[in-house]
Amino acid sequence: MIILSSTILYFYTRILLQNEVEEGLYSTEARVVFALENNEIQFSLPPVTEIKKVDLLKSQVLKDTIIYDPSQDEMELFRELSSFKNINGENYQITIRNLVVESENILIAIVISNFIVFLLVFLILFYFNTKRNLNLWKPFFKNLEQMKQFSLTSSAPIQLIESDVLEFSELKTEIETLTGKVKADYENLKQFTEDVSHEMQTPLAIIQAKIDNIINEHQINDKQFEQITSIQKDIQRLKQLNKRITILTKIDNKQYTNVTPINLSDLIYEKVNSYKELNINTIKYTSSDVLLVSMDAFLADVLMNNLFSNAIKYSNKEDKITIVSTKTSLIVSNVGKKTLVHPEKLFNRFYKESNKNNSTGLGLAIVKKICDLYQFKISYKFEANHHIFSIEFQN
Repeated sequence: MIILSSTILYFYTRILLQNEVEEGLYSTEARVVFALENNEIQFSLPPVTEIKKVDLLKSQVLKDTIIYDPSQDEMELFRELSSFKNINGENYQITIRNLVVESENILIAIVISNFIVFLLVFLILFYFNTKRNLNLWKPFFKNLEQMKQFSLTSSAPIQLIESDVLEFSELKTEIETLTGKVKADYENLKQFTEDVSHEMQTPLAIIQAKIDNIINEHQINDKQFEQITSIQKDIQRLKQLNKRITILTKIDNKQYTNVTPINLSDLIYEKVNSYKELNINTIKYTSSDVLLVSMDAFLADVLMNNLFSNAIKYSNKEDKITIVSTKTSLIVSNVGKKTLVHPEKLFNRFYKESNKNNSTGLGLAIVKKICDLYQFKISYKFEANHHIFSIEFQN
């Protein structure tokens, strides 16, 4: 826009100046003719004015020409008017010239000034508009930052600032209403989950106690014993299911916030020795370095229990289970006859490849949740007839 307007101004001013120069030429010519008609002596003043007698009259010529100017000692651009007149019976050629170099300088000065003015106006408007826009949008970006830091687990309400813009003010009100409702729903859901988990423990314990009384105080046949044993297993499975769902819910709600350095090498040694006391002697653990991890101690225990119990559950009694740890990783492998049908679903909740084992389908889902919570990288592969789980603890 600046370039276009400057170009138009340049040519428009150039035409005006040229018209002024030509008007001056015609005016000078008229004075010379008047002087000749009145027999006044006229002298030529090259290169500005030249008067000479000629034999023939020709057409008037108006043009630009370059002539040596002795006053400047250089070639200069002139606007030239050559006219032929018959005055008092004599033919004259009257040549009038006007220097146009200064006109070009004026044109350039005007264009440059115009460009500078436009540029300054643009910069000033840009500065004030930018500053004004920043002030207008400042509450929006501040509130956006508060929304990014919003946490359901925090007891403090979201802190938003007011804005003079009506839309931003309405957005602030809606966000406060929405976050307040979300927090209330979250607290209600968390309380409901905890209440259900707690209330389920009591009837399960009562059922278990009554079954124990039946076994201890009454004579039962083999069929009844099998049925009662099956009920006990279902009760234990229900307890495990309740416990694991509670753990998953608490992980989702980010309730495990007590992060401390945990020596996983020592914890693994304790777990292996505990399994050996239960006559599970096929577990072999080797460590090349101490494995230290920052996480919640309870979740570290759950992580190890679920990994090892999964390997034991899906192995025969005589099959060896190998546990290897380094400074930054843990590998657990157990013998397997064939690869999984859907390994991509292995960490999904309630997914089980087979119903042969009495599994809740939540053990590996909890393992994955814990790894995601602390940004550990867990992977699975089937290689050389072994199911291999690997965890990388360094990000």
